[in-house]
Amino acid sequence: MEAISQALQPYKEQVGFAAGVLTVGQMFSGCFVCNDIRKKGTTDGFSAMPFVGGCGLTVLFLQHGILMGDSAMTNANLVGLAISIVYTTFFLLYTPPEGRGSFWRQVGFTALFTLTILGYAKIENPAVVEDRFGMIITVLMLCLIGQPLFGLPDIIRRKSTEGLPFAMILSGTIVGLSWLLYGVILNNVFVVLQNLAAVSLSGIQLALFVIYPSKPAQPSKKRD
Repeated sequence: MEAISQALQPYKEQVGFAAGVLTVGQMFSGCFVCNDIRKKGTTDGFSAMPFVGGCGLTVLFLQHGILMGDSAMTNANLVGLAISIVYTTFFLLYTPPEGRGSFWRQVGFTALFTLTILGYAKIENPAVVEDRFGMIITVLMLCLIGQPLFGLPDIIRRKSTEGLPFAMILSGTIVGLSWLLYGVILNNVFVVLQNLAAVSLSGIQLALFVIYPSKPAQPSKKRD
């Protein structure tokens, strides 16, 4: 990987800028989910975790970018955090009263967990904090990206991918590929592993859209 990194060094700034722009663009893919929620009039059937967890993870990625001293990652995640907060607020507005308790529990858990990880970064040995922090957010990112797969049994039972955010998954795959290339240029194993795993998980979810339709099949009418 080091040889490829050296060969691509002249393109570092361009690739980093492109990855940042794609990341910001990918953040707007959540608009499609918000529009589906708006048309339905409720968040029933939708999970808040992609938005709530996205806020926490973006904060951690922002901290990682600061630890690395990488302006491309820092700027992209600053914008991403602002957009994630808007989505989370929108989700709350459409959450019915009976579901708001669950929403606030997710927010509270995410905030507490995020603050704990940030606190760890402050007390860890500066010589190893970048690598260890990178390992932690890699695991967290994979959990968030793979979260829709927990509903795989239900998807198979219904033979439908309804509820899966196709736009977010597709755009996330494209963004993951761009940051994967940037990680190779940086010769940073954690950035490479993060995005290699993210692209793999997103690919599995995209395959579900090929296998199953986005709407449940209508039950066939029996003849009298």
